[in-house]
Amino acid sequence: MQEVELHQVREVLRCVLHTILFNRSVGQVKPVDVDSELFDITYVHCGDPSVESRLESKINEACGFFEKKPQEVAQLCLAFFEPRRRQVGWFGKQDERLYWEKWVISLCIVQSDVFTQDHHSLAYTNARSVRQAQRQAQLEGLLTEVISGVNEKRGHIPPVVSSSPCSFPWDVSICGGSRLLFGLGTVKRMLLQSSPPAVLG
Repeated sequence: MQEVELHQVREVLRCVLHTILFNRSVGQVKPVDVDSELFDITYVHCGDPSVESRLESKINEACGFFEKKPQEVAQLCLAFFEPRRRQVGWFGKQDERLYWEKWVISLCIVQSDVFTQDHHSLAYTNARSVRQAQRQAQLEGLLTEVISGVNEKRGHIPPVVSSSPCSFPWDVSICGGSRLLFGLGTVKRMLLQSSPPAVLG
């Protein structure tokens, strides 16, 4: 599981969520390279300002929640869905979401030693450098895992019915607290439908 300090959560989520969204975008995408603010990593987003603004809003919401309610494990869920209208009774219709893929991102939030160590000591500097290198390597491995995962299975992906850069409707939600939903791996992909749903009418 990826270990991060609270101030690193935002940047890790940006890297991971943008990577997933970009790799699930098959519309008219204009890739934009982004250099991470905290890590020596460049990730790609789909170049749509509305997607970037919406995702940043979701990340801010999640970080605000984790700051107000400190916990050891932070879990966020990025879900792709197909909107449907279901017949209710004789004359009514109800909107619903048919989820076809979910990504659960689990982060282990560790206590920062910013108030407990002498920042000018060589030992502190060396320890911080080692931890930063470890978290950098974890994040690189995580992004590699995401890229591998999005290309592993495609049979469940519904037909594309939109030319927008982000081809499929998506949402982000907080999906876990102090208890893990998934114990293995930092990112868990769930395929929720084995065969693609029909094209929207």
